[in-house]
Amino acid sequence: MSKATKPVLSLKQFMLRQEVKNLYRNIFRTIRKVPDKQHQGELKDWARRDFRANLHHTDEITIKMYIKYGQRCLKELETSLSLAK
Repeated sequence: MSKATKPVLSLKQFMLRQEVKNLYRNIFRTIRKVPDKQHQGELKDWARRDFRANLHHTDEITIKMYIKYGQRCLKELETSLSLAK
């Protein structure tokens, strides 16, 4: 029996993947700070949907563009949370 092996990632691809994972974790850490549990759930659903919808992208420039978009969304969420205090 042979196992299906994952393709070997280049260093650049590996680093991009790590950046995406870190962004995902940071988004979810920030969402946990939202006081309203229902709103938290909606934000989690939105984040999961967004990441899954863009999972198929392999082009480096496209991935970097989505990382920047995610970082802007995270910054907006952080700003909203700090203003709400």
